[in-house]
Amino acid sequence: MQAFILAAYAPPTEITMSEEYIEIELEEEPIELCKLLKVLDLVEGGGQAKNLIAQGYVGVNHEICTIKRKKLYSGDVLEFDGELFQLTLSEDATPVERPVATTQPQPEKTPNETAQKPAKNKRKRTKKPKVDENTGRRPISFG
Repeated sequence: MQAFILAAYAPPTEITMSEEYIEIELEEEPIELCKLLKVLDLVEGGGQAKNLIAQGYVGVNHEICTIKRKKLYSGDVLEFDGELFQLTLSEDATPVERPVATTQPQPEKTPNETAQKPAKNKRKRTKKPKVDENTGRRPISFG
């Protein structure tokens, strides 16, 4: 059985079966979820991969994932078509730190604070002419 490694579409090296998981060795991380499905030959193309992800047929770390370009790192578990794939990093590869989602705690507002603030002024729009003076045509708006 061939192994699938992704390092800018590097050639596959090794896939091993553990008790529950099929081990996928990556030469470089991160890898996007839709590209991993394509490289592992689980789907016919990128469009099909994105469709299956959007419909909720793919799981990452034991949760359904609908983010098509989700970055996967070593240690992540991919679930597809009843099979579990464990991502690992090859020995000669350097690990990349996962980005940490920073969430700043927002101070709780008391009912008094919200009632005391004046309402925000709405942005006033200038009225645009319906017909251009020179051409006699209406202007086109793409916004």
